[in-house]
Amino acid sequence: MIPRLTAPAPADALYLDFLAELRLRGFAGETSAAGADRTVLATDNSIYQLLPQAVVFPRHADDLALVAKLAAEPRFRGLKLAPRGGGTGTNGQSLTDGLVVDVSRHMNRILEINVEERWVRVEAGVVKDQLNAALKPYGLFFAPELSTSNRATLGGMINTDASGQGSCLYGKTRDHVLELDTVFLGGVRWHSRPLAEAELEVVQRRDDVVGAAHRLLAAIARDNAALIAEKFPKLNRCLTGYDLAHIRDEAGRFNLNNILCGAEGTLGFIASAKLNVLPIPRASALVNVRYVSFDAALRDAQKLMALRAASIETVDSKVLNLARQDIVWHGVREFFPDDATPAQGINLVEFLADSDAELERTLAEVVGRLDAEGSANGRLGHTVARGAAVGRVWGMRKKSVGLLGNQKGSARPIPFVEDTAVPPENLADYIAEFRALLDGHGVSYGMFGHVDAGVLHVRPAIDMKNPAEEGLVRQITDGVVALTKKYHGLLWGEHGKGVRSEYAPEFFGPLYPALQEIKAVFDPHNQLNPGKIAAPVGQHLYKIDEVPTRGQHDRVIPIASRAKFDEALHCNGNGACYNYDPDDAMCPSYKGTRERRHSPKGRASLLREWLRQLSLSGVDVVAESERLKARGAFAGFFARWRNTRAGEADFSHEVMEAMQGCLACKSCVGQCPIKVDVPEFRAKFLELYYGRYLRPLKDHFVGSLESLLPLIARAPWLYNAAVTSGAGQALLKKLNLVDSPALSGVNLQKELARRGFQLATPEAIGTLAEADRARAVVVVQDAFTSYFETRLVLDVFELLRALGFVPLLAPFMPNGKPLHVHGFLGRFRRVASANGAMLKNFETAGLPLVGVDPSMTLTYRAEYAKTLGADAVPKVKLIQEWLAERLDALPKRADIAAKRFALLPHCTEKTNAPAAVADWQKLFAALGLELGVKPAGCCGMAGTYGHEADKRDMSEKIYGLSWAGIVAARGETELLATGYSCRCQTERIDGVALRHPAQALLAALKA
Repeated sequence: MIPRLTAPAPADALYLDFLAELRLRGFAGETSAAGADRTVLATDNSIYQLLPQAVVFPRHADDLALVAKLAAEPRFRGLKLAPRGGGTGTNGQSLTDGLVVDVSRHMNRILEINVEERWVRVEAGVVKDQLNAALKPYGLFFAPELSTSNRATLGGMINTDASGQGSCLYGKTRDHVLELDTVFLGGVRWHSRPLAEAELEVVQRRDDVVGAAHRLLAAIARDNAALIAEKFPKLNRCLTGYDLAHIRDEAGRFNLNNILCGAEGTLGFIASAKLNVLPIPRASALVNVRYVSFDAALRDAQKLMALRAASIETVDSKVLNLARQDIVWHGVREFFPDDATPAQGINLVEFLADSDAELERTLAEVVGRLDAEGSANGRLGHTVARGAAVGRVWGMRKKSVGLLGNQKGSARPIPFVEDTAVPPENLADYIAEFRALLDGHGVSYGMFGHVDAGVLHVRPAIDMKNPAEEGLVRQITDGVVALTKKYHGLLWGEHGKGVRSEYAPEFFGPLYPALQEIKAVFDPHNQLNPGKIAAPVGQHLYKIDEVPTRGQHDRVIPIASRAKFDEALHCNGNGACYNYDPDDAMCPSYKGTRERRHSPKGRASLLREWLRQLSLSGVDVVAESERLKARGAFAGFFARWRNTRAGEADFSHEVMEAMQGCLACKSCVGQCPIKVDVPEFRAKFLELYYGRYLRPLKDHFVGSLESLLPLIARAPWLYNAAVTSGAGQALLKKLNLVDSPALSGVNLQKELARRGFQLATPEAIGTLAEADRARAVVVVQDAFTSYFETRLVLDVFELLRALGFVPLLAPFMPNGKPLHVHGFLGRFRRVASANGAMLKNFETAGLPLVGVDPSMTLTYRAEYAKTLGADAVPKVKLIQEWLAERLDALPKRADIAAKRFALLPHCTEKTNAPAAVADWQKLFAALGLELGVKPAGCCGMAGTYGHEADKRDMSEKIYGLSWAGIVAARGETELLATGYSCRCQTERIDGVALRHPAQALLAALKA
């Protein structure tokens, strides 16, 4: 039995007092010192891990001002504070062992859009893609581009002066900042914008931090002009943080924004910003060029820029090969064909124009030149992406960071020297030496980046859990710093300084004291994100090898335990699960709650901490798990009963709260580049958690339902009366269940026999004529369609017959999916073994197997494969996957009436088997019908989640984020849904019955 666990080290009394005082003074947001909230904010997208003392979630600028005012009071001057947005920083910029000020939960409103003057005003927590989605109807966009744009906040972009793809054309974030509303320590709020000389003189007369800062900065710019010009490199990316070279802008105006942009929260809290926006380019295309070597790609970039390219991005073979194994490859494979000599690098060359005609003229010139030059410069070939395909290719490039993290093995590519910048003409030679440095240390690595700007992202693969390898961070960083100096570049070209600030004094030299003065005037007691960018005299900057790392925490966990929970341990913090888009499937529980612990990254962080604490307690989780699988259902009942009744404080309860919020939709598995699999490690956690505490009766009921259904279905009227009666509903509510679906009342096997179909028995198979056997297919039952939606299964049989096939019904056996979801892993193994063996017999007999419901069917290639091993798993295809392989055998129908259809795929299907969604479109097209696919998030049902009383409100909220609008706006288009749970949810909430695509096809064939 696992022991009771204490939460991570309790918060310091000073921070608890601060939270209490905040609440007393009317703080409108939330505050927390809970172990779970602190744990999930202890990491970002870097290698580091710092446990904060507490976290606050301000609701508005008044809350920010209250935090800053209270923190400046003498009794709270020992506090450390750090702002946090999306937490996507790669250098620990938002990490602190003090107070996290998280603006992402509430301060995420777009305040104003001025289309005529092309500017917007936004709060700091607005996500970059969220803003661009709001601007798109006006033909405008916020230009600075990031690979993390679907979760990076604008406050975070301002704090790191972020830039990425297209920076040579559009510049950095600060180039688009018009005005900033900032809160300084003491609660002073200041609206900064470029100032003419007369305005500056007025501000300098102020007797507060604002006046002092303006006086100091004006003096620094005046007295150090020559030294600044000498020390600051002439690069596209310039310098992030305390940008002395731009205290005065190009027009000679004083601009405080250029100091605040990139300051990483060390000078104040950004509350809101007025930003410049631009017209969306009317036409764009990507020319994708493949190379014999990565060096050839780098050296060719300058020649390609001469073709009037808007931007050039490069990707090496490691990233490209990892993309081939990811969901993203489905949408881009046509643009990267296999060459006789495998491509070792690619350049993505972007062209923009004001019209399609102008773009095509440019492309004709570019492609003509590339064709004429052939294999010159190491080129293997090229393709052109237009229209929607451009976004898909950029999506693959954006995913490069995460894809590298999915490299197999214990050594994973990590960020610490990943955003160096050198003059573009020096890049190829610089990278050659960079690669020699890494090769000399014997590490593998992947590379990608912005070759037009001279920025390349390089991630060496190091096992940070291995103390012997940890020292490579220092050795490699020092070597790279020397190389950037040699080639007149920067260590921090794009992602800010953060923990790497220790190199600032060396880089700035005689200018570093000016940075110290700036820090001191804004933050006299070194409270704001201390240790980063600049430290006051007598204070210290962080060092790259003196800050705790995730690897140091994880190495406490035994290797066997790490292997068992591999689905969580490799989360690298890239935050893809923080995707804001309501019409994207990724992590509905995070979208519904906006709470980080209810995300795959949050749950992985909690599980890692839980495992670490168990390891420190001497628990062997592998042995404990196997013991629990083997024991009887009632073993240890009284001990679990006592623990449950005791209501003991246990960190396991905090982890459990986060795990219970998971819908087990498996979108994380398909969309996380690291393949963090929350449903898998959640099931393992539940198994161990319920080894100490009693399971709710609801879990036993749901887990046993598949096995009980054949018996219950003998008297469907009795079951239906029970679940629909007042007494029955009251009893179900006691079990935490609501709106239990009714049985169809149709005996599937008898009805199929009446219609002339056969059960897949050895006798029936043996009597099949040779021609029929060649066209035979076994339909694998699942409990939910067979017993609750029987007419769908009948329609599937009718469709297969109408298409010329001979469908046979597999005998019903429980699939076990509900058992796995609820952590009954011992029972799941037994059920899966029996069902798998039965279905394997059909496979051995040469009969194909198909399933109807995506969630249940995909269990065979996921949970079954992990539990039984790949060789023991029957190959069960989704019905459309099997039919799409036989398009030539389908009857040709030109007389089908035209009708518009749109598909809403199940989350598991579209994220884990994306090609299967396209297979439906192929089928419809082959039969003369058009099928669109709606971008949609989760319906909020996900198995039994929407039937659980305590989750019903959240289930409906998730449905309202995406599906409700799509259903309401369907018009004359008929919506189709592949998921049983999705169809249930739509009918229950909106009263709209959606058909399965098989039913729509059957109806069209019969028309």
